[in-house]
Amino acid sequence: MHGMRTRRSDLMRPVAAIAAMAAIVTAASCSTKSDDEPPPAENSAGTVRTGAGIEGDVITLGVLTDFTGLNAASGKDVTEGQRIYWDRLNQGEKICGRFTVELDIKDHGYNVQTAVTQYAESSGDVLGFVQVLGSPMATALIPELEQDGLIGIPVAWAKNLAASPGYAVPGPTYDVETINGLDYLLEEGRIKEGDKIGHIFHDSEYGNNALEGSKFFAAQHGMTIVEQRIGAAEPDMTSRVTALAAEGVTAIVLTTQPSQTAGAAAAANGAGLDVPLLGNAPTFFPTLLDTPARDALIENFYLVGPNVGVGLPPAADLLKAYKEKFPNVEPSNSVVTGYSSSKIMELILQKACEDGDLTPEGVLAAKAAISPADTDGLTGTLDFSKPGISPSRESFLARPKAGVPGSTEGVAANYEGPTVAAYVRG
Repeated sequence: MHGMRTRRSDLMRPVAAIAAMAAIVTAASCSTKSDDEPPPAENSAGTVRTGAGIEGDVITLGVLTDFTGLNAASGKDVTEGQRIYWDRLNQGEKICGRFTVELDIKDHGYNVQTAVTQYAESSGDVLGFVQVLGSPMATALIPELEQDGLIGIPVAWAKNLAASPGYAVPGPTYDVETINGLDYLLEEGRIKEGDKIGHIFHDSEYGNNALEGSKFFAAQHGMTIVEQRIGAAEPDMTSRVTALAAEGVTAIVLTTQPSQTAGAAAAANGAGLDVPLLGNAPTFFPTLLDTPARDALIENFYLVGPNVGVGLPPAADLLKAYKEKFPNVEPSNSVVTGYSSSKIMELILQKACEDGDLTPEGVLAAKAAISPADTDGLTGTLDFSKPGISPSRESFLARPKAGVPGSTEGVAANYEGPTVAAYVRG
């Protein structure tokens, strides 16, 4: 096993200590609002304008997540990471030194129409959305978000979301992520120039964007991509893997749901296809190591994602807080996704405070102004000043490992492969 590698000396420093957790109100606001903008509020830095989403000393942020659909397990952990973050901040320095944050949490069940309806219910009463889980949902909400002038942080990394001025994508887009993962496999000698690579991917913003990355990488290295386009809920990967084995692929990229990842690993093992499997961020969850695919995943699976694993030093205080709250539950790396996306929102809100404008318009303007954004090693450095460009080029690579937090072991932090520079310009 290769040791953990990092490209910057300060990437592994711990995040600030988390104070004792307090319960957070998650019910939707039921207050009535005047059409007139509230008068400016006083804070420690002077006067700051406020508007929709702020009542008294309370900021409300929207959460559109999945507790009951395809990504329920991840949605729950992302949301717990966010609860922990805002609980800590509310007990400490607060926003502008005075505002606490409450979350208006809604479960869309990974259904686009439900998410659109819930957005309409919340949008007039929130300052922005700190979570919009899922590429299909986040994509469907682009027109509404832009029309309303609100900011949103998607738990999705599709390229089209980075092009929207309303979204702050919390890491590299799927195409960049895929290129970095393949560069790592090439560097490790798991693939070589001229190889044939399989790619099983969802026919969605998620999968098609990852395919852009694998195709670009292949073109740069004399490789061929063998495509297997699937549905988000397709249950059996056997025929897909069999087709790739017949083509003689030397690796398989997976842009799938976790259950499909396990299915692909089991099918490859059954077919005697002993090749590396590279999965994008949403492809893995710790419970996969409780399936029959466990050994095949441990042997051949590589995870490439936008944030550090929950068991690594930058997430140490988060892990401690999670274990205090849920002593008998093993967290996934999605807890870090929720925590780091909240860190990004805090940076934006604090910048809006400095600028004296905590209205939705002021918050949206602050998004670009925080670049380059530093999340204390939880993600790579982020740049939101160039719409349409991946906010980061840095990815985190991990391997499955039982008995450790997140069931993954980091093998490369803030990894930027050489091929990305040719792909991301601007």
